[in-house]
Amino acid sequence: MIDKRALRARMRGVRDARGPGLLPVARPFLDRLLPGLIVAAYRPLGSEADPALWVEAALHAGAAIALPHVVDRASPIRFLRWSQGQNLAIGAFGLHQPSPDAPECVPDIILTPLVGFDRRGNRLGQGAGHYDRAFAAHPDAWRVGIAWSVQEVEGLTPDSWDVPLHAIATESEWIVP
Repeated sequence: MIDKRALRARMRGVRDARGPGLLPVARPFLDRLLPGLIVAAYRPLGSEADPALWVEAALHAGAAIALPHVVDRASPIRFLRWSQGQNLAIGAFGLHQPSPDAPECVPDIILTPLVGFDRRGNRLGQGAGHYDRAFAAHPDAWRVGIAWSVQEVEGLTPDSWDVPLHAIATESEWIVP
């Protein structure tokens, strides 16, 4: 049995050693973009892979952007509309997020930051289950993990509540489980 807490700590260290940066946009993402789609993205924390180029591409294609809004560990993520240049507040866990009164959105695509991942589409997140609950609440959304290649692990054992990713994007590869 994997000690997820220890694995998270190790993978954060690996990610931190790699350092922050912009993740190049993957062609399969560009191919999915249509005007009016809602893409849930995120603002990176620390050394998380930055999807800013993905947000630019989505906006250029006429898609709308939503960002996660988190209140605390127990409450679910809400994806709230965000427009380029709009101010963000610092919320729970240091997240840069829209004002709580911004319109809530149902995402068509969810870009999710990863702590770790495997090639079967399993992900290791922060541990609060926010994205697993969001994936369950939005089962029709295309779930794309965003990570650095150094965050790949041989295999993760999913829990019963874990929802797999449809794809994982790294700086060097597009992985479809």
